[in-house]
Amino acid sequence: MLDQTTRSAILRLREQGHGTRAIARALGISRGAVKAVLDDGAADVPRAERAEKAAPHRDEILELHARCKGNLVRVHEELVAGGAALSYQALTAFCRRHGIGHAPVRPAGRYHFEPGQEMQHDTSPHDVLLGGKLRRVQTASLVLCHSRMLFFQHYPRFQRFDCKVFLTEALRAFGGACGVCMIDNTHVVVLSGTGREMVPVPEMAAFAERFRFAFHAHEKGDANRSARVERPFHFIENNFHAGRDFTDWDHLNQEARSWCEKVNATHRKHLHASARELFAVEKPQLKALPIWIPEVYALHQRIVDIEGFVNVQGNRYSAPYRLIGRRLEVRETKDAIEIFDGPRQLAAHKKVIDAIAARVWQKEHRPPRGEGTTARGCPAEEEELLRAVPELADYLGRLKAHAPTRGIRDVRRLARMVHDYPRRPLLDALANAAEYGLYDLERVERVLLRSLTRDFFRVPDHDPEDPDDG
Repeated sequence: MLDQTTRSAILRLREQGHGTRAIARALGISRGAVKAVLDDGAADVPRAERAEKAAPHRDEILELHARCKGNLVRVHEELVAGGAALSYQALTAFCRRHGIGHAPVRPAGRYHFEPGQEMQHDTSPHDVLLGGKLRRVQTASLVLCHSRMLFFQHYPRFQRFDCKVFLTEALRAFGGACGVCMIDNTHVVVLSGTGREMVPVPEMAAFAERFRFAFHAHEKGDANRSARVERPFHFIENNFHAGRDFTDWDHLNQEARSWCEKVNATHRKHLHASARELFAVEKPQLKALPIWIPEVYALHQRIVDIEGFVNVQGNRYSAPYRLIGRRLEVRETKDAIEIFDGPRQLAAHKKVIDAIAARVWQKEHRPPRGEGTTARGCPAEEEELLRAVPELADYLGRLKAHAPTRGIRDVRRLARMVHDYPRRPLLDALANAAEYGLYDLERVERVLLRSLTRDFFRVPDHDPEDPDDG
């Protein structure tokens, strides 16, 4: 079939007085084709009108499409069972032409960002060879929208603490922040709502305020709005991760930084420059970093266990042995575990990233050789209990000798009993328990309650306010 340009040329040559043979010879087509165009007299290409086999079944197709939940395979099976003679390909082509179950393709948009206007942050799970094993890691990425500067790191999990650590490192690497950070409604940042109605978690809002930017979320389902950060994930997975084996987390993230430097310096045809060259224009427009950036840490309250360790993220870290049973403040930073007693730092350990039940300890945290448990001293809670009730010293000593592993738990339960029950019945109950060798505080408490019920809550036989009751 001749296209519209050729048909127009035929009609124009005829208007100039050329014959059919001359027109056919000049355009390299048959005389019959020239005559057909001249007979039609129009440059527009006529549409081929063909009867569609599925057209007589249109109403039935619409009904079956709704009943079969859009499954065209089932629609075709039902049509054939009903006597329709059409192929599956004819059915799908008919549905495609008439928009049955097919939303019209919408053109992709294009976003233009001024220097320093917006940065985009997102995470994606990837499989990486780490220490010779295939591991699932969370890849966190931040991209400056104007210059396309890329920064990414890897984490075993991505929680709010990890998000603040990553963004702090990324903003330090860029030397500033854009006014807006676009996210994808992640629960790490979002407290409630989506899109324009998104409300960030107060903790993350305060973090953003420190660097003078604001978190915004794109509308649900509008992933194109964050395409600047979505697109590099495919490149990272199929270039940086492909064919590389990393020894540990430090090696993995250090290689990621080096790879970002290489990629950011690569010339890009569609930009007519490299990201590093465009960044030279964008950097003066970034929000300047504060003069002091505090180290990001997660705060934990931990009690030093009987072995002198505190547990953080599945690993155990030693504390000074004299603090066994004490509640301490533990700060988890990106690379360290720091143990504090009030404002004073007692210990600092290198953080183990994976939860592998590791035991990290320092020699000075153990008692001197030969002293063993005798040098640990008396826990503060036990000292406080003995100051309040000195009469408990004998029973408490026997209790600790009978069950040394329960240690501080029995001391706390005994302190609660002292607080909850009358002093004299409690001491009598403990004296009787010591006489019979009873050191199960739960049974001792039951005996004490029976004694209190019998002696302190006895119902009188007569009503003292009734004058007629003898």
